[in-house]
Amino acid sequence: MADGGATLKDQARAAAYATPLEDLDPGNPDLFLNDAHWPYFERLRREAPVHWCKDSEFGAYWSVTRYNDIMAVDTNHQVFSSDAALGGITIRDARPDLRRPSFIAMDPPRHDVQRKTVSPIVAPANLALMEPIIRERAGRILDELPVGETFNWVDRVSIELTTQMLATLFDFPFEERRKLTRWSDVATTLPGPGGLVDTEEERQAELMECLAYFTRLWNERVNEPPRGDLVSMMAHSEATRNMTPDEYLGNIILLIVGGNDTTRNSISGGVLALNQNPEQYDKLRANPGLITSMVPEIIRWQTPLAHMRRTAVEDYELCGQTIKKGDKVVMWYVSGNRDETVIENPDAFVIDRERPRQHLSFGFGIHRCVGNRLAELQLRIVWEEILKRFRHIEVMGEPKRVRSSFVKGYETLPVRIVN
Repeated sequence: MADGGATLKDQARAAAYATPLEDLDPGNPDLFLNDAHWPYFERLRREAPVHWCKDSEFGAYWSVTRYNDIMAVDTNHQVFSSDAALGGITIRDARPDLRRPSFIAMDPPRHDVQRKTVSPIVAPANLALMEPIIRERAGRILDELPVGETFNWVDRVSIELTTQMLATLFDFPFEERRKLTRWSDVATTLPGPGGLVDTEEERQAELMECLAYFTRLWNERVNEPPRGDLVSMMAHSEATRNMTPDEYLGNIILLIVGGNDTTRNSISGGVLALNQNPEQYDKLRANPGLITSMVPEIIRWQTPLAHMRRTAVEDYELCGQTIKKGDKVVMWYVSGNRDETVIENPDAFVIDRERPRQHLSFGFGIHRCVGNRLAELQLRIVWEEILKRFRHIEVMGEPKRVRSSFVKGYETLPVRIVN
């Protein structure tokens, strides 16, 4: 397996450097499916840190690939808009008739008041209340795993833990919680043969089911006293109680994807990273106190959302390139997190880094991930509980990655517990 892996890496590197710079398309989802994107971003950081791709399956777009340039775009919402009406936050444009606003796909002041509505659920006091619940669930999930047999870690652990958490945040019927996983995956997938959905119409039909389900929950809760779940918070807040159905669905999908994809892919990515770096696994077993610095290092190393996109609302010069009004600008967090001019030895997975929180995975500025502390809490607890129980989680084969240049994740990760 090691030789095959090396050959594929060499092939990816050769292809990345043989392609004329003007023809590079780093957003090609097949690069992410095959884990072949790294040399493309390495080359762009060195040779064209602000790069124009004139033609791709997502249209023309700018790539911003260096840490500090990404920060400059992410913190300048006056020039670089997130507005759904302009195309939103992903490299893939939604059809104009399907552009749903949500607070991540809004600019101030609407963004600010809607974000403020849901942020109390991840306030420190609330996280303290959640910790014993997460710990009890993580322990139960881990205790039910087979020892000495190969199984899919993504499904049995990563999805299960994060979906249980989502069900709690929404006060969603627990026995139907896997609907949340499905809606999250459908919302972010690229339609096509062999995918989760074949067509955009199929995707929209499933999202309408999601809207109908959550509308029923809204109607129940709007007529009850306010409670601490996300649906009740939105139903009773001045800022969100009069949302259109499209806006409600946009925010629901945002909260599902934000609470599901990111944490689950970091839980899987951590297992993979420790297996690829056995000396770090030894270090962790010798000193479980390193979990605190390992968690942000996993989130940097994995970068569960590869990019965020903005649209320029005026002409702007960045690194000597003129970005025109209306241009699509993609901030490649996955590249900024490997920028050797800012992060020391960025391609290495180092669980005791001096500054482990120096990463872009949660974004910066007004759109910084609202649930970042909850994500870190879940990762910390799951690793504390793993180390109490298991000597080693061994990866038994190559993971199957998601075909997406937005969600950087795993469909399967075959593992075996060795005690």
